[in-house]
Amino acid sequence: MLKNLFENNVFIIAEAGVNHNGSIELAKKLIGYAADSGANAVKFQTFRTECVVTRSASKAEYQKQKTDSDESQFHMIRKLELDVSAHEELLGCCEKNNILFLSTPFDCYSIELLERLNIPIFKIPSGEITNLPYLRKIGRIGKPVIMSSGMATLGEIEFALDILIKEGLKLQEITVLHCNTEYPTPMEDVNLKAMLTIGAAFPGIRVGYSDHTLGIEVPIAAVAMGATVIEKHFTLDKSMEGPDHKASLEPNELKLMVQAIRNIEKALGSGIKRPSPSEMKNRPIARKSIVAARSIGKGDIFTSENITTKRPGTGISPMRWDEVIGKKAIRNFYEDEEIYL
Repeated sequence: MLKNLFENNVFIIAEAGVNHNGSIELAKKLIGYAADSGANAVKFQTFRTECVVTRSASKAEYQKQKTDSDESQFHMIRKLELDVSAHEELLGCCEKNNILFLSTPFDCYSIELLERLNIPIFKIPSGEITNLPYLRKIGRIGKPVIMSSGMATLGEIEFALDILIKEGLKLQEITVLHCNTEYPTPMEDVNLKAMLTIGAAFPGIRVGYSDHTLGIEVPIAAVAMGATVIEKHFTLDKSMEGPDHKASLEPNELKLMVQAIRNIEKALGSGIKRPSPSEMKNRPIARKSIVAARSIGKGDIFTSENITTKRPGTGISPMRWDEVIGKKAIRNFYEDEEIYL
């Protein structure tokens, strides 16, 4: 199932998250832009506020910058909550736009909701990687899992994987995304090589990258390093009020990122070193042949003084130089004329 969803291409998730600001119409616009970008999926966030956060929990510093700093985390995310009917409406909108609907559950109730909606992939956010009952519940569903690993150590990733596998998932059905949960992530904190460390630590697992940097260069680099999944937040307008808009791409940037990733995929190729069809026509133009350095008479001996190498490469290859030296000319050759034996 995972292979059918991911095929042989990088699976690109356009992360709408909570950038709909609680508006279904805004969420539908985000779906349209995600589909237009060429992303494989658009992802939202599913949660019941009472199940996720206490009423007194404070907000992260990056959240305070774009929301009311005196407001609690509880009241902030309550305004961003999507009910069951909203999920069904957005799912239908995704079907019309021919893009896969995904959503990250943040509590066990939300896992059940998404299971009822028959979501094909379950996304585990970074904050739930140490949530034992949550991990068990997702593992028992038996569907492919993409797990972000922001704030986690390699040991914590291992514990989470062990739980999912004990509940029935195969390692090959799980993708771990390297991630940093600072919004936006400073470049010096990205540590993109950690993605390779994760892959080496768990042979057979898929690895990818969930990006919170500003711009598109880091996810593109992650693809060049072997990422099979890329996740990136996007919004209609970075200046909008809300916790995640600032570290998101606008629609034109999302489209550029997807196009760049698809180009990198093509450029990575098969890994077999051989001439490409497009360059074969240039071989005779760029390579050289053995030619006469000056006029050579019939019967003269070929020497390093009377022959040389020049373009085009339509005659005897210079790699046969030693074979030609010492042979007799079978006829007269003019300067620059290709030698043949």
